[in-house]
Amino acid sequence: MSESVYFLTIGLPLLTVLLVFGMKYFAAIQQAKASQAREEAYRLLALDIGQTQQQVVDGLSKTQAAVETLNARLAEIERILKQVE
Repeated sequence: MSESVYFLTIGLPLLTVLLVFGMKYFAAIQQAKASQAREEAYRLLALDIGQTQQQVVDGLSKTQAAVETLNARLAEIERILKQVE
């Protein structure tokens, strides 16, 4: 058996094992990056939802103030109409 064939028969299985483990660790790194990106997206989404909820609360407050103003005006109109009758 020649020396090059001997090193080839020992080297190829070792290279295959190293390649498989390298691919495994590369996949784990890619999964970790994807997970981190997903968590960052969820964090940004939660911030956006919080801002949107605050805008809704502000809008509802303004709407409630407008309804109260309309109720006061309606009560004044009713009072005037009762005086006319």
